[in-house]
Amino acid sequence: MSKKIDLYSSSYSNYSLETYSEVRLETYGEDYGQTSWVSTEESHEIPELLQLTSESSVLDIGCGSGGYAVGLAKRIGCRVVGFEINASGVKTANALAEDEKVSDLVKFEQHDASEELPYEDNSFDAIYSTDVLCHVPRRREVLSNTQRLLKPGGKFVFSDALVIGGLISYEELENRCPDGFYFFSPPGVNEQLIQESGLKLLEARDTTANCALLSKRWHDAREKRKEALIACEGQENFLGVQRFLAGVHRLTSERRLLRFLYTCSK
Repeated sequence: MSKKIDLYSSSYSNYSLETYSEVRLETYGEDYGQTSWVSTEESHEIPELLQLTSESSVLDIGCGSGGYAVGLAKRIGCRVVGFEINASGVKTANALAEDEKVSDLVKFEQHDASEELPYEDNSFDAIYSTDVLCHVPRRREVLSNTQRLLKPGGKFVFSDALVIGGLISYEELENRCPDGFYFFSPPGVNEQLIQESGLKLLEARDTTANCALLSKRWHDAREKRKEALIACEGQENFLGVQRFLAGVHRLTSERRLLRFLYTCSK
C-alpha cells in the first residue's frame, strides 16, 4: 500500500506563497487558489448556470481556500456562504475575504458536508460544489440536504471527477486516492441519486477533457519548480503528488476515469 500524501492542506496553508501561485496560474490561466479540475472556461460559466445576480444568496459546498467564492462576490455582488471540512482552508478563506474587502458579503465556516447542515430550509438561491461530493460519504443524504436548502426554482451545480469509465487496476485506484475519502461510481448513479433527492436534472455534461488537460499542466508546472516545492512540502510528498497527477492524466486521457458536470434545479 502506498503512503498517503498531503494534497489539500499544503495547498491551503501555502496559498499565498509565490511558487504555489505560479503553479496555479500556469495550470489554469488564472489564480484564485484552485485545487480542482475546473477549467477557466467552466469557472466563468458556473455563475451563468446558477443564474446569479447581485440579489442572489449562494452556498459553496467545499469552498477550499475561498478564492472562487470571493471572486463571485467581487464580480457579481452576491452573498456567499462557503464551508469546508479542512480547517486550514477555512482560515485561509476568511483571511482572503478580509484582504479583498468582501467580508461583508462572504463568510466561511467549518462543516462536514456529510452531516446535517445548520441552515434553514429554502435559504439559498443557488448552490455549487466543484469536485467535492466524490469525497463525501452518504451522497444521497447530501443531495437531499441540498434540495432542502434551495429555494423553489433555485439552481444547483456540482461536478464528479470519479465516474468509472473502464478497467482500472487496484494500484491505479490507490494512486488516485492520495488522502481522505474517495468514492467512485459507475455512470448513471449520480443521475439516479439526483432524481431520488427530489431535484430535477437539467444537464449532465462530460468534462473529462478538463481533467486530462489540467492534470498534465499541473504536473508540469510543479516539475518546473521542483526545488522550491520540495523545500515547502518535502521530497516524499512532492514525488507523491507528481505520481498522483500523472495517474490522473493517464486515466482521464484514456477515458477510463470520467468527470461530469451536473446542473439541477428545485
